[in-house]
Amino acid sequence: MKKFINDDFALEGRKAQKLYHDYAEKMPIVDFHCHLSPQLIAENHQFESLGQIWLEGDHYKWRAMRTNGVDEAFCTGDKSFSEKFRKWAETVPSTIGNPLHHWTHLELARHFDIFDLLSPVTADKIHEKASAMLRQDEFRTQNLLKKMNVEVVGTTDDPADNLEHHLALKDFSVKIRPTFRPDNVVKTENPSAFVAYIEKLEAVSGKAIASLDAMIAVLDERHAFFDKMGCRASDHGLDRLYYTPDFAENPDKIFLKLRSGNKITEQESEAYRCYVMYELCKMNHKRGWVQQFHLGAMRNNNTRMFKKLGPDVGYDSIGNPQDAVKISRFMDLLDSEDKLAKTILYNLNPSDNEMFVTMIGNFQDGKTAGKIQYGAGWWFLDQKVGMEKHLRDLSVLGLLGRFVGMVTDSRSFLSYPRHEYFRRILCNHLGNEIDKGLIPDDDALLKTVIQDVCYYNAKNYFGF
Repeated sequence: MKKFINDDFALEGRKAQKLYHDYAEKMPIVDFHCHLSPQLIAENHQFESLGQIWLEGDHYKWRAMRTNGVDEAFCTGDKSFSEKFRKWAETVPSTIGNPLHHWTHLELARHFDIFDLLSPVTADKIHEKASAMLRQDEFRTQNLLKKMNVEVVGTTDDPADNLEHHLALKDFSVKIRPTFRPDNVVKTENPSAFVAYIEKLEAVSGKAIASLDAMIAVLDERHAFFDKMGCRASDHGLDRLYYTPDFAENPDKIFLKLRSGNKITEQESEAYRCYVMYELCKMNHKRGWVQQFHLGAMRNNNTRMFKKLGPDVGYDSIGNPQDAVKISRFMDLLDSEDKLAKTILYNLNPSDNEMFVTMIGNFQDGKTAGKIQYGAGWWFLDQKVGMEKHLRDLSVLGLLGRFVGMVTDSRSFLSYPRHEYFRRILCNHLGNEIDKGLIPDDDALLKTVIQDVCYYNAKNYFGF
């Protein structure tokens, strides 16, 4: 039987196969947004088993396992990793058509040279072989990155982080760059959590934060520190962009209510969030960074499980369509003051695709190619259908050739075949369009577009 993961996986025609193998396959990876642990990279960590590296913290797999009737003890619970792995193996046959099925088998093939389909029948053999390999030095975290031809990793880091692990990695051949993620200063729902976070900022900065101006000043100092440590991007995980025309009227008064542990109204929250995001975006422009906005997740839907397990364990979903007016007004606010940095907008609701692609065209400056970007398919759209729609929509309404390409957005050190997955889908899309006669069969043109999207655009855009 033909291997499921074979040389031409996801490549439907000869032209797509040629494009991938000739132009995309061997390009280095610039993974400018992920959630890998810089500590595990700095320590050159060694995982004990395939069950551990796959199932420790992977909410994608936990979500699928629960849907397959697997008890929580085998997801986030205290069962052994070998027991959890067997439950994952029981789940995998039911994931046909889901990106988890593709990712699972791509990772087995690329990291461990395993081409068997994972199932209850093959589980023990696969786990034993892969776990034995993981216990070899070549499978430590740093070597996993080098093996996958990763050139740059953009981690996700809180302003209060001291970045000690990034400092320890300054001479590592793979560039490990911090990314400034200040989400906690715009989380207003829980005043006690907000107060605790401000105290954390006070501790790391050594300065009292008794006013909004003081908080902005401390954030700017942390921003400057991140810049010195090689940071070239911020990231903002927001339900949406915030805007109200009166955002600058009483922001300090609202901050002081929060700082005192008191709840604020929805209107006050909108104004405060808009003001703080405005100040943060001006910092990004001042230091020449790229700012990324991950928009549209509806988080922590299951109250019972949130109380039991906390956030980021697989109880999130796609939110309502975005407010185009607020996106436009907020970006126009920055643009009107010439303070709009390079910006990547990621959306999570596919009904918003065309709105996002046309929105970015409103704020291109005619100087920086692709200054405002429509970010890659994210989270629930990080799959074949989502990527194909993304590529089609960007092609017909924007400039595909200026796209900065794919990210893993992952916590897993085995996730780098996701770049291969995207590259195969990209080349298949182009190959099919050529076969239909809709784009020219010009190898010089196609080579440039493919290699730019896979590598060069991101490298140049971020200044790596």
